[in-house]
Amino acid sequence: MLHAFSPGDYVRHPQAEDWGIGQVQTIIGHRVTVNFEHAGKQLIHADVVTLERIDPPRGERP
Repeated sequence: MLHAFSPGDYVRHPQAEDWGIGQVQTIIGHRVTVNFEHAGKQLIHADVVTLERIDPPRGERP
């Protein structure tokens, strides 16, 4: 399965805006682990939720 993002990318959960910005930790099959600033680590099923890729927050660019 191809994803539009890779570990280290920043994302938002479209149905949980209050979780804030998240950083992709791992991608295994349909399971994506994301560490969100206000919700901590969450396991997202990519076949159910389409995460929105965003630009890195200020000061996080390589």
